[in-house]
Amino acid sequence: MASVYQTRSGFRAQVFVNGARRSKVFRTKREALAWGAALETELRKEKPPEDQHTLGEAFDRYAREVSPGHKGLRWEELRLARFAEDFDPNLGIGRLTTADIAAWRDRRLRDVSPGTVLRELKLLGSVFEVARREWQWVSTNPVRDVRKPKAPEHRSRVIAWWEIRRMVAAMGYRPGQKVRSVSEAGAVAFLLALRTGMRAGELMSLTWENVHEKHCRLPATKTTPRNVPLTRKAKRLLEAMKGWDPALVFGVAPSTLDALFRRYRARAGLEGFTFHDSRHTAATWAARKLDVLDLCKAFGWSNPKMAMIYYNPSAADIARRLER
Repeated sequence: MASVYQTRSGFRAQVFVNGARRSKVFRTKREALAWGAALETELRKEKPPEDQHTLGEAFDRYAREVSPGHKGLRWEELRLARFAEDFDPNLGIGRLTTADIAAWRDRRLRDVSPGTVLRELKLLGSVFEVARREWQWVSTNPVRDVRKPKAPEHRSRVIAWWEIRRMVAAMGYRPGQKVRSVSEAGAVAFLLALRTGMRAGELMSLTWENVHEKHCRLPATKTTPRNVPLTRKAKRLLEAMKGWDPALVFGVAPSTLDALFRRYRARAGLEGFTFHDSRHTAATWAARKLDVLDLCKAFGWSNPKMAMIYYNPSAADIARRLER
């Protein structure tokens, strides 16, 4: 019910319904009571703030307005669509609780790795944070108080030379010959990754325009643009790609490379390593010749701690160097 009290300038009516507060000053108490009653009836017909926008609206708006500015656009679009299946898209955005999200986390952990759940929680938290700060659809972010799964251990797989030789042989690669098939292009990409530490996405987007005598220029990377030094062996690998595509060095989509790599790895009777492990291997090899700062510069790390994650020598390797 509206509250009315007298002030120096008249009678102030105050109404508070569903989180909305309104007040107005009138000449008489009768006018104040009538206004308050009418407004109270009107506000009770409106949805409370937490129900005025739904989860589905939030996921759609984030996908349209926020995700396009992120490098992982496609992944975010798929995850946001998945959220609309995991949670009721018609639920008011303010009705989703920390307990609801914790229950969802536990269900997801039965199907996917903790690393995947961590990435999804980060995206879900970002949706709520944008809805809170910029859209003002909610007053709190329920993801903040959700206990996060323990981050998985960093990979430390270094690919052995015998595995590399068997892999590229299965893909049809022969040293010194021009590339004539997609599988051979994939083999050269793998070998070049081992010589430079470039990621799969960086290799697949590399253009001939950005290949120079001593280095490759990567204008768009996971972190910041960088120049990748080219050794003689790396140059020979690039030479094998000439004539394959007029603009792109490899002309293969990252998803195609991933599927290709997995198929030929199985065909070669190998397991236990991924294409990205070539970056760990490249860092381990390069660390024998470069100091930490040069290694960070070549691999695009702003934090030297990343060198410790990617540099994975075996105890036997270290022992051999100590005996020299």
